[in-house]
Amino acid sequence: MPSKQDSNDDTEDVALFDAEEETTNRPKKSKIRHPVASFFHLFFRVSAIIVYLLCELFSSSFIACMVTIILLLSCDFWAVKNVTGRLMVGLRWWNHIDEDGKSHWVFESRKASSQESKTVSEAESRIFWLGLIACPVLWVVFAFSALFSFRVKWLAVVIMGVVLQGANLYGYIRCKVGSRKNLTSMATSYLGKQFLRQTTGDDQPS
Repeated sequence: MPSKQDSNDDTEDVALFDAEEETTNRPKKSKIRHPVASFFHLFFRVSAIIVYLLCELFSSSFIACMVTIILLLSCDFWAVKNVTGRLMVGLRWWNHIDEDGKSHWVFESRKASSQESKTVSEAESRIFWLGLIACPVLWVVFAFSALFSFRVKWLAVVIMGVVLQGANLYGYIRCKVGSRKNLTSMATSYLGKQFLRQTTGDDQPS
């Protein structure tokens, strides 16, 4: 159900309906279940930061450095938004346009089940959130550094890093917070029904 509307944009929190197929023999929670996804979750964003810090030492072409960094940031944005978040922590956010031309922002979280605790990898969760939070913070630091050191030509590159990685951070925080809100509302509704049922039972004549 739509939970927020602002300038013709709707946002909704729903359960992830196409969770990955899981085998009957599941590894332990502490092991990394998706090593390839975990690698690429960090590879593109860390590579973009390394290229930004070291590119002037190996190349005098600003255009080549800028294109390389933006390409890495774009690959990171797509991979984190569409692949690693879904596989590593069961979260996903996306946007779609309905038949009326209205834009809907959807924040999804995988439904918790009796076997969900067996499938969630604590190591993958730590890797995901550490990379998701730390790298945008570094790009914000780079933005202030470029501004105060008058490296104006790098501001566009740094702002691109802040925007792309900040968007993923915001989207996944909304997924996480939204799923907790749904659980809270469900618990509140259940307790309310139980209270009303008990009150009605007490009021009935014996």
